Amino acid sequence: MLAYVLNGEGVEGLTKTHQADPPAPGPGEVVVRMRAASLNYRDLLVLSSQYRGRKKDLVPLSDGAGEIVAVGPDVTKQNVGDRVALTFHPGWIAGEFGGDFDPSGRGGGNIDGVLRQYAVVRDFEVVKLPDYLSFAEGATLPCAGVTAWTALTHYAPLLPGEVVVVQGTGGVSLFALQLAKLFRAKIIGLSSNAEKRSLLVRLGADHAIGYESWSEKVLELTDGRGADVVIEVVGGSGFVKSMAATRLGGRISVIGALAGSPEIDMQFFRRMQSIHPIRVGSRAHFLELVRALSGAQLKPAMDQRFAFRDAASAYEYFQSRRHTGKVVIDID
Repeated sequence: MLAYVLNGEGVEGLTKTHQADPPAPGPGEVVVRMRAASLNYRDLLVLSSQYRGRKKDLVPLSDGAGEIVAVGPDVTKQNVGDRVALTFHPGWIAGEFGGDFDPSGRGGGNIDGVLRQYAVVRDFEVVKLPDYLSFAEGATLPCAGVTAWTALTHYAPLLPGEVVVVQGTGGVSLFALQLAKLFRAKIIGLSSNAEKRSLLVRLGADHAIGYESWSEKVLELTDGRGADVVIEVVGGSGFVKSMAATRLGGRISVIGALAGSPEIDMQFFRRMQSIHPIRVGSRAHFLELVRALSGAQLKPAMDQRFAFRDAASAYEYFQSRRHTGKVVIDID
């Protein structure tokens, strides 16, 4: 089979190679013919070896979808022909994140990812896709979609009328916007780019504002109360603005730290806010997401699709940050 591996730094280290065809699945295993994979910001960190300890010749990308082509002798819940996506954390089925789990996830550290034609995985590492989603759309769910879902729902229920702030137009932020609308929440989207602010409004944001004095603008838009939930992706000194924009007792879901570790000042204690680092989510969270998507027939925001042979071009396009939606590689 054909697969891509990382054996150097940057896009230059992305190498297309031939690997052995998958063996017959053993007990509890299924073979998935991968059909599509999508990119996340994390994949750029893996590409440049900034994401934990990357093993030699790692198959990259965490998010992929395909069809089951073989099942092990004792597999009863999956069938040949099922359209599935792979979970981000192979061993996290439900409950709290355990100390014995590999925190690096699929496509990072020591766990091969999905940028290959076939993957042999345990039966609990797959989630069946809704019929209305294509493989390309299903491939956007395991990291970005599940992360947005847990950021909005895991630590407290999101209620109708609550205010959610999403930062930027990355995959998690756009998913969070779309999902929050299912809860009839009010959305304030942030972007420094006018065209991207228009995209936020088209996807359902009630307000789209720039980053200059954004915490003050959020307070103005909420009559001084502040947001109920902030989806935080920036970190660094900008985290102080997230705290200022969040209501008394509100929560901040920390997805990333593009500007470094979040800096916290005394207002966090005075305002009795809660901070929740999000480590994607479990298989149970993924199933919850699929039920929510299916009920609303919601489709992810997509940007460009690339052929398998053009995987390096997909990485380069994603690195340019010109995308407004998910970037997908079709696997032939």
